[in-house]
Amino acid sequence: MTRAADLLALEPWLRAGVFVAVLLPLLAAEGRRPRRAAALARPWRWAQNLGVVVVGTLLLRAVLPLAAVGSAVLAEEAGWGLFRALAVPAPLAFVLGLLLLDLAVWAQHRAFHAVPLLWRLHRMHHADLDFDASTGLRFHPLELLLSMLLKIAVVLALGAPPLAVLAFEVLLNATSMFSHSNLRLPLRLDAWLRRVLVTPDMHRVHHSADPLETDRNFGFALPWWDRLAGTYLAQPRLGHEGMTLGLREFRDPRHGRLDRMLLQPFLPDPRR
Repeated sequence: MTRAADLLALEPWLRAGVFVAVLLPLLAAEGRRPRRAAALARPWRWAQNLGVVVVGTLLLRAVLPLAAVGSAVLAEEAGWGLFRALAVPAPLAFVLGLLLLDLAVWAQHRAFHAVPLLWRLHRMHHADLDFDASTGLRFHPLELLLSMLLKIAVVLALGAPPLAVLAFEVLLNATSMFSHSNLRLPLRLDAWLRRVLVTPDMHRVHHSADPLETDRNFGFALPWWDRLAGTYLAQPRLGHEGMTLGLREFRDPRHGRLDRMLLQPFLPDPRR
């Protein structure tokens, strides 16, 4: 097998392995050191949220089987992309690829809040009445499809190295679960970590029912873009135990059912 074929064959196994290796410890840690008490029955919520993951994964595999890593392999074989045009050294291309892909996902996240049609897709993620690692997996399949199209466009434009794209995809999935986890970290550790990584306390602010807090802290992995853009907010106004999570317009727990989540973008939008 070629190096490119090796990467494409490795991707699903690596992603699945890291997914399990991150999710299971977070699940156990959330049970031992929860930041907040759960509003809904945890097994029921996890079943619904993981159901969305299955639907989204099947849709992506059916519509975009090459996905981001396959696109990076295609760009490498064809000699496409800015990095190759500028003869960027491989180590620098790897680092820049990671950084610029994370910036692109951050910018996409802001757009999904700012554009009403995109918000309809994204609000399913915010309608979760609890906040834990499963929330980091709860994205509408159509949002996942649009997000993957954006990543493919960025990968092709940059000519990002396939290994950097694979590393980014794995890290994004892992950090999304971590940053959404209901994990109580020591305050000093949280303050140190959020200099280099989005922590659960930092991202929980973004899931506040207060719109002034919802439109802050857009990062999933790196915290720097919010600080540079002036969208960083250190703490919620009512504190992490006192804040209300979710959306004011969708408080009925039935909105967390799998069928209702898939229909969420087509419901009337009272907010925007």
